[in-house]
Amino acid sequence: MNSCGAIFDLPAKETKLKEIEGRIAADGFWDNPEETKGILKERTRISEQIERFKKLQSDLEENEILLDLAIEESDEKTLDEVSRQMQDLEAEIRQVSLDLMLDGRDDQNNAIVSINAGAGGTEAQDWADMLLRMYARWVERKGYKINIIDFQPGEEAGIKSVTFTASGDYAYGYLKSEIGVHRLVRISPFNASGKRHTSFASVFVYPELDSEIVIEIDDNDLRIDTYRASGAGGQHVNKTSSAVRITHLPTGIVVQCQQEKSQHRNKDMAMKVLKARLYQAEKAKQDEKLREMHDGKDDIAWGSQIRSYVLHPYQMVKDHRTKLEIGSVNDVLDGGIDRFIEEALLVKQT
Repeated sequence: MNSCGAIFDLPAKETKLKEIEGRIAADGFWDNPEETKGILKERTRISEQIERFKKLQSDLEENEILLDLAIEESDEKTLDEVSRQMQDLEAEIRQVSLDLMLDGRDDQNNAIVSINAGAGGTEAQDWADMLLRMYARWVERKGYKINIIDFQPGEEAGIKSVTFTASGDYAYGYLKSEIGVHRLVRISPFNASGKRHTSFASVFVYPELDSEIVIEIDDNDLRIDTYRASGAGGQHVNKTSSAVRITHLPTGIVVQCQQEKSQHRNKDMAMKVLKARLYQAEKAKQDEKLREMHDGKDDIAWGSQIRSYVLHPYQMVKDHRTKLEIGSVNDVLDGGIDRFIEEALLVKQT
């Protein structure tokens, strides 16, 4: 089954699924909760892909049989029914093919979308508001959920910036193709002279990362040293090896505690500090990943736009990367951006 340039290799998928199920059945699989979650998620994804593919195969075979019978018996009614079913199957095959192209590390994640008004003052802020509505309508059409997490209203109209989450399967995989500067050309509704005006707004999309960073510490990764505490603390503190120093070998992080009389309590406290240090280090990695993505944005101005929405002197939406042009601007602004997303995925795959 081949559509949109994506090919589904059923034997390879089934082999991969067997490998995953073998790992799940192996001893010690459940000892690492973080790794377990990722593997189970992958098993679910591959299982669903196989089930969708097999159902499409079955439906196609049934329609071929019906088509042959309808032709033999000159049954116009059945021919019409087969035609309608084949159109539905074609749409489903196209959707499955698109989903197969979303194989990036974070493509399955929810998306965090930021829209910022650019050059153009009130015009640009109104344009940013129009883009927010466009994406909100797209989210609604996809059956996803939207949640506004930051909203900065414009001074006279529209918005200066907005950030929202789009929650649903492959939300980031689809919306990441919308990253860039969007340009609007129209007759200004804020200018009494009725002159044509060009406005800019930027769209950036981040994958929503796991909010809970699980810190699993392997005892084999630790070197624990005990020693006599120094300084004030009384006779017991200074004469027994109650102080604890813990070295985390993979990262080189060293923590120590000597404030308590009990070695056990000092160790517990040191472990808490170590977990906090490791959490901070992991959080810094995630923040750096998002910062690298953010630094890749272009200036919100002329020459950097990925798409132009022209309302005057003609009506046209043109994607400058894929060269796709659509004349029904109102439908696009009402959330009809799937063709642009699809073309962007095809270009990337090619």
